[in-house]
Amino acid sequence: MDAVRVALLREALAGTELLQATRRFAGALRTSVEAHGGGLLLVGTAEYEPWHLAAHLDDEATWSGLPELSPTLVRHRVPPGAPAHLAVGLGRLEVTRRGETLLVVAEGRPGEGLLERVHDARRGGATVLALDGTPPARHSDLRALAHDALSVPGAAELGLDTVQHLVSAAAGENGRPAPRGRRFRDRLSRLADQLSAPPPSRW
Repeated sequence: MDAVRVALLREALAGTELLQATRRFAGALRTSVEAHGGGLLLVGTAEYEPWHLAAHLDDEATWSGLPELSPTLVRHRVPPGAPAHLAVGLGRLEVTRRGETLLVVAEGRPGEGLLERVHDARRGGATVLALDGTPPARHSDLRALAHDALSVPGAAELGLDTVQHLVSAAAGENGRPAPRGRRFRDRLSRLADQLSAPPPSRW
């Protein structure tokens, strides 16, 4: 999704609870990595790997001047021969330390093994954030573990992937200086050039 589509989506969602919630959650993410400086870990479920969100956050880290926003993608299964930055397994969560931020993205039920690791990470001092795609009435264990959570099902017509675009864009914008003396169209064009670029080759 490019910057123009993100802008149009935001316009369509203006004044809605969802847009406010994504910006609030993005603010919590940015505040956590800024305040603690311990780095960002990103993990999905065994069935859903948020590599696309990892790539966009990596871009936002560059554009916003906040390197801590660039995540380490933690994977349930690491294929043989994966490059080093894509070869971080679940064992990484066992050594999570105070000051780190753990962002969990769950399209469905997280699974007991992942929940146990998230619990251990929180007990070790990490800040836990959750982007949860399960219905609010079900599987609330992840939200109970998180310091802050954003639930997506209320906007099921958008989908979890779309909400991730809104969150990553807002996380970078929270600290991105606004250009002075430029018209809105100029600023939108600049943002479109940045966000429509292909993901970094490392992803």
